[in-house]
Amino acid sequence: AQWFAAKASVGVATQLRQATFDKVENFSFANLDQLPPSTLITRLTSDINQVQTGFNMALRLLLRSPFIVFGSMIAAFTVNVQAALIFVVAIPLLALVVFGIMLVSIPLYRRVQKRLDEITRLSNENLTGVRVIRAFRKEKAAVAKFDEKVVAMTKLNEFVGRLSAAMNPVTYVMINIAAVILIQVGALQVSQGSMAQGQVVALYNYLAQMIVELIKLASLIITINRAWACGDRVGQVLAVENELTYPESGPSVQDAGVEFKNVSFTYPHAAAPAVSQLTFKIDPGTTVGIIGGTGSGKSSLLKLITRFYDCDQGEIDLGGVPLKQLSKQDLLAQYALVPQKAQLFAGSIRENLLMGNSQASDEDLWQALELAQAKDVVMGKPGQLDFAVEQEGRNLSGGQKQRLTIARALAKKAPLLILDDSDSALDLATSARLRQALASLKDVTKILVSQRASSIMQADQILVLDDGNLVASGKHADLLESCRVYQEIYYSQFPEAAKEAKQ
Repeated sequence: AQWFAAKASVGVATQLRQATFDKVENFSFANLDQLPPSTLITRLTSDINQVQTGFNMALRLLLRSPFIVFGSMIAAFTVNVQAALIFVVAIPLLALVVFGIMLVSIPLYRRVQKRLDEITRLSNENLTGVRVIRAFRKEKAAVAKFDEKVVAMTKLNEFVGRLSAAMNPVTYVMINIAAVILIQVGALQVSQGSMAQGQVVALYNYLAQMIVELIKLASLIITINRAWACGDRVGQVLAVENELTYPESGPSVQDAGVEFKNVSFTYPHAAAPAVSQLTFKIDPGTTVGIIGGTGSGKSSLLKLITRFYDCDQGEIDLGGVPLKQLSKQDLLAQYALVPQKAQLFAGSIRENLLMGNSQASDEDLWQALELAQAKDVVMGKPGQLDFAVEQEGRNLSGGQKQRLTIARALAKKAPLLILDDSDSALDLATSARLRQALASLKDVTKILVSQRASSIMQADQILVLDDGNLVASGKHADLLESCRVYQEIYYSQFPEAAKEAKQ
């Protein structure tokens, strides 16, 4: 029984963890906003481990206990009906205590796991941001905050543990009261000659069997309650419906032109829209720069182009085809994205670059590295393309990581290249060489988001955003004359030009 229970519980946990991970991998960004990584990590690890333990114990002991309890009651009726009525009264009262404690403790265990989510989030923040914490000498504050969360979780755990532990003495008292009543009733009937002494002993043995099983159940109740609560949390992940749906097939895209038609979008639970009433067109093969202040909606605009989110109003066309009519494979094949935060994975440089195009040859990778101004970086590393990158690229500088993420996107050779402030960690000379290299890609539509006016000055078209609205569109010289927002950004970065303009 133990062997089969262990095999079954491990199999259930394996399939449950795989199903949950598959579900998370298909989540939209809106789903991930509602279920952040800290809670998903807890549910994939701690919660499913608790489900495995609870399922194992349930198979080994819990399934057997009801048969023995009710079997003892039925056997008692075959001995003496009047004495067996004690079993009929005792069993429902015991069940009431057991399930009552379960109903109260299960929600509390959910709260315990939520506290564990917070601890996981805080641990992740402290470990990934340890350099910032030490730079500002906030180690004691970080430890104190962590202690506060752990103490709160400990107190809640102790409270629910005491509640669950109360079931053992309560059931003991009830069973012993039933035993006293049974012996008293049996003694009266023996003295009256309506029952033999051996029958009283048999009835007491049946009651003793119930005691043994209920003791097992009492010891299991904490594990089972926690498993139940954790299983419910995992079930919540599996029940989430992805709001983004893709057709199986759709029209073919002819080019990499992009058109926004009166597009507005608001993040879930946000008070104000991220972008409002956006209408513009990007011709295929052109270079378009997007600039604006912090929070103006630049990155949100890119998330709509890549369909990380669906717009609330309006329509976005790619190559003359609405995004919602494209299949997932067709849409992903059209663009290569360099995200705002450079993200690399543990493995070799080659493995990271091949994420963009698994069929790319070494020659293609070196060509992409040269365009991204990262060839010298890789050439200087031991093993070159086989150089081992640590988790999140910890053994690389910020500029090196950015150039490798650009090379990864270029290796994909997609007709639409999207760079979201991807030169922020590069020096001005390297950034200038990168822009010249990207300009040589004549058949690629390039969308550049940047805080630097110098990064987009040479673009065929510049879109200026302010507070989610498109306030101007045109070339650098035209915007410098007519757009106040663009003037403020440009002159703040080029004070010499501001002095000349005043003169």
